[in-house]
Amino acid sequence: MQLRVLAFVLAGGKGTRLYPLTKERAKPAVPFGGRYRIIDFVLSNLINSGIYSTYVLVQFKSQSLLQHLAEGWEFGSLLRNQFIIPVPAQMRSPGETWYRGTADAIYQNINLIEQADPHVVAIFGADHIYRMNIAEMIDYHTQKQAQATIAAIPVRKELSREFGVIETAGDGRILGFHEKRADAPTMPTNSRAVFASMGNYIFSTDLLLRELHKDAADEESSHDFGRDILPSLVGQAEMFAYDFQTNRIPGDQPSSSAYWRDVGTIDAYYDANMDLRAVAPALNLYNRRWPLRTAGYMDAPAKFTFDDDGRRGHAIDSIVSGGSILSGGEVRNSVIGRGVRIHAGASVEESVIFDNCDIGRHARIRRAILDKNVRVPEWATIGYDLERDRKFHYVTESGVVVVEGRRSRVDVATLDL
Repeated sequence: MQLRVLAFVLAGGKGTRLYPLTKERAKPAVPFGGRYRIIDFVLSNLINSGIYSTYVLVQFKSQSLLQHLAEGWEFGSLLRNQFIIPVPAQMRSPGETWYRGTADAIYQNINLIEQADPHVVAIFGADHIYRMNIAEMIDYHTQKQAQATIAAIPVRKELSREFGVIETAGDGRILGFHEKRADAPTMPTNSRAVFASMGNYIFSTDLLLRELHKDAADEESSHDFGRDILPSLVGQAEMFAYDFQTNRIPGDQPSSSAYWRDVGTIDAYYDANMDLRAVAPALNLYNRRWPLRTAGYMDAPAKFTFDDDGRRGHAIDSIVSGGSILSGGEVRNSVIGRGVRIHAGASVEESVIFDNCDIGRHARIRRAILDKNVRVPEWATIGYDLERDRKFHYVTESGVVVVEGRRSRVDVATLDL
């Protein structure tokens, strides 16, 4: 029997800790790696895993996300079970509210589950940078005869206060949940690590429908899977933790480690982008058997011009996206988006530059993130005087400068989200 799988992608979060990159866009729509969006990772994982029936639940500041989905992800088929469709809040909850929590988001679309009648429902977040063979997690769910399976990743026990921790038995059976507790139980096989929930779930359909109705009727519930539904199922249903470290991607080297990053803060987001620069990056974007899909942009190839001293267009240990021109400018250890112009004598180091930015002659940028369409004047500097930068831009604790066009002193073209 071929298993019928229906997927929901939770893409409605505000992403407040990623401000100002989320000032005008939802977190899943934030650019990443030059030409992608954060949501491209979960959607690519689903498609590459053979899961073609997906609803994307949107909410806050969703226009940029909807535009990206329309340009690159919405597709039709002669088969009814092949689709990626964005869904806003349906106002089915009491009081006709927006999504009140992750469980309420699914409950408001419970009719979609009932109509599709799948064997299992995959509920995944759109906020993380990772590659995952979801088919392996579903196989694990089936082999264990589980009713609910939660993807989990080992993290150092010192970090337990930052995560929801899953307590498990030796066979992976879930014994308890511990929300951001320093004394959370460690893994049975590793006393130096705890099992952190990734917020990705596989549910058997009957159990999910029953629990969604039960939770919706509970006025004391916060209507969240991690806080309400899953803890209540401990000892009441067959629940297992799936160890993400055992996940294998077709085409990767057998020695490759599973990659997952919670890019909830600017510093974490910056570090994840910087991971891409390595000769053998932990996050491999070049595996043709597991492509990272995105919108089909009609960009010209990147171009590097001039070869004179002080006016040499080149990039070292960097990613440069299509349509960009390094016209005598230098880029080192950076990620450059689409359609970027870097003029003669300009220098960009250890930075993330979004699409359509223009870096003027002899400008210098270091350890910075430039949002879309920012125009840096000639001879300007960013990232060299943090006290000065704090007067005009957002600067993280680690010293990463975020240039947000509407509030900066640089020239800004028409904002293109």
